[in-house]
Amino acid sequence: MSGPILVTGATGNVGSAVVARLLARGVACRIGVRDPATVAPTPGVTPVALDFRRPDTFAAAVAGAGGLFLVRPPAIADVRSTLCPLVDAAAAARVPHVVFLSVVGADRNRVVPHHAVERHLARGHVPWTILRPGFFAQNLGDAYRLDLRERDELFVPAGRGRVAWIDTRDLGELAADVLLTPAEHRGRGYTLTGREACGFAEVAELLSRALGRPIHYTPASALGYARRLRARGLPLGQVLVLTILHLGLRRGHAEAVDLLGRPPRTIADYIADHAALWRP
Repeated sequence: MSGPILVTGATGNVGSAVVARLLARGVACRIGVRDPATVAPTPGVTPVALDFRRPDTFAAAVAGAGGLFLVRPPAIADVRSTLCPLVDAAAAARVPHVVFLSVVGADRNRVVPHHAVERHLARGHVPWTILRPGFFAQNLGDAYRLDLRERDELFVPAGRGRVAWIDTRDLGELAADVLLTPAEHRGRGYTLTGREACGFAEVAELLSRALGRPIHYTPASALGYARRLRARGLPLGQVLVLTILHLGLRRGHAEAVDLLGRPPRTIADYIADHAALWRP
């Protein structure tokens, strides 16, 4: 590598998995954070100041980087003044490759913010790869956790849609490997899912068995789901994106792409590994 890989979103599920994979392969990392002084020292990891809403932090963060893993923070809806200028800074610094974590369908859906980033990469001057994962298994432990713990309920507007859930541990491993072998993936976009599809009712049954108490799936309306998210204090832009993404599940699920070289983890694997998350 020509320099350390800069990882955004390194404290999140996917970003932390990317860092773990890179370190396991002996590659140094930079992690972009608002305040580097708050990060505990970790061998092989250098925190650097990077705030998406402060373009003046971009040049120093990308200088000398051997690659960039780019994630859109959920709270940022305006990517044209945040993520896109970071891509431009990476191009100006001659960063050799950018891997962008997008979402399924973002290449066609202009409503989701990821679409604008994908277009900007395609029109720009930095080599790139786009990963479009489907729904994360980790949503059960993040976005759905309160409903599961407090209401014994999965409450999403997905109808009878089936999801080939992808584990972010697998996704982080794949993203790191793409960053380390960029020539094989340059200019390509991958739709990524788990190896088997199951509906939310089936997931509720898996949770029920793992937790020893009944978990119910409630097919929410779009309005009802949006209201619940707003009641929890989520910004309107984030509520809109989450609702649209869930509504898209009613049309089915994406085809899986096998890039790991091994069978990916299943939603049952994730539930078994993290059952403590949903206990009262």
